[in-house]
Amino acid sequence: MKTYKIAVIAGDGIGPEVLKEGIKVLNTISELDSSIQFEFTHFPWGCEYYHHNGVMMDNDGIEQLKSFDAIYLGAVGYPGVPDHISLWDLLLKIRKSFDQYINIRPITLLNGATCPLKGVKQSEVDMLFIRENSEGEYAGAGDWLFKGQANEVVLQNSVFSRKGTERVIRFAFEVARKEGKSLTSISKANALNYSMVFWDQIFDEMKQEYPDVQTSSYLVDAAAMLMITDPKRFEVVVTSNLFGDILTDLGAALAGGIGLAAGANINPERDFPSMFEPIHGSAPDIAGKGLANPLAAIWSASQLLDHLGYENYGKIILQSIEQLLIEKKSLTPDMDGTATCSQVGDEVIKHITTQNRVNIQN
Repeated sequence: MKTYKIAVIAGDGIGPEVLKEGIKVLNTISELDSSIQFEFTHFPWGCEYYHHNGVMMDNDGIEQLKSFDAIYLGAVGYPGVPDHISLWDLLLKIRKSFDQYINIRPITLLNGATCPLKGVKQSEVDMLFIRENSEGEYAGAGDWLFKGQANEVVLQNSVFSRKGTERVIRFAFEVARKEGKSLTSISKANALNYSMVFWDQIFDEMKQEYPDVQTSSYLVDAAAMLMITDPKRFEVVVTSNLFGDILTDLGAALAGGIGLAAGANINPERDFPSMFEPIHGSAPDIAGKGLANPLAAIWSASQLLDHLGYENYGKIILQSIEQLLIEKKSLTPDMDGTATCSQVGDEVIKHITTQNRVNIQN
C-alpha cells in the first residue's frame, strides 16, 4: 500500500467548498483501490489568515510543505486584501519556491458541456496549454520610483532566461511527441523585440531536435482570434506566463465555462511537490451558499492522480464528469442546474464507482 501525503490549502471564498468535494473523490479512489491511500494535512492559510496574522502563510510555510507529495489548493483572494498581496505571498510564492515551472491547463470540450461557438463539434476544442510558470512577465522584477510625485515612474520587467525558456519548450515538444499531436508556439515578437524574439529563436532551435512534431507559431493577438474562428488548429500549445494566463481563460469559455477550468503547477523533476488547483477564483459573493461548482476542483484532482502515476483513475474521473454533463441532472446554477456543490460531488462519485466497475470488467 502506498500512502500519499497531500497538503490542503483550501484558501478563500468557495475554496473550502469545492476542495471538500475533490477530497471526497480522492477518498473514493482509495476506497476502490486499497493500494492507494491519501493522508490530508490542512493548512489555514489565505486572506482570513492574513487578516489575523498579517501574512498569507506561515513564515516557514515553504519548509512545512516540502515533505508533501502534492499540494491541493482551493482559491486565493478576498475583498480587503489587495490582489497583489494574496497572489504574490501565497500562490506565486509556492510556484517559485518549488520551481513549478510548468503550468498545464487542459482546454477540452467534454461531451455535454456547452460551447458558445456555433457549429463547432465537440472534438474541435481539444487543446493542452503548457504555460511557462516561473519567470517571464510574472518574474516580479521592476521598481516604483518617485511614488506619489508628478514624475512617478513604474518599471515592470519581463525576465526570459535561456534555461527557463528552453525547458518549458522542450517539455511541450516531449508532450506533443508522446501524444502524436502538433505543437503551436504563441508569442508577440513583432512588438516585444527582445523577449519574444528570443522566445521564437529558442522555439526554432528546439524544433530541429523534433522533426517528427508538426509545428506552428502565431502572434498572441492572431492566436486569440483563431481560438474563436478555428479552434481545431490548436492541439498542444506552449506560451509565456502572461499570454498563457490570458488565453487559457479564453479557452475555458470555449470549453464550457470557468467552472470546468482546472490547472496543474508542475515541477517535472519532482524535487519539490507539485500543486493542483481549480482556477475559477474565490467567488466570495457565493461563498457558503452551496452554489459553487466543484467540477474544476474535481478535474484538478484527476490531474493530481495523473501526476502520481494513476492516469487510469484520472481518466475515470473525467469520464464521470462527462457523464454528469451529458445527463444534466445534477449541475450547479452556473451551468443552468439546481444542484448544490455537495450534490454534484456525490453524483460524480456515483459515476466514478460505475466507471470503475466497467473498466475492471473490460
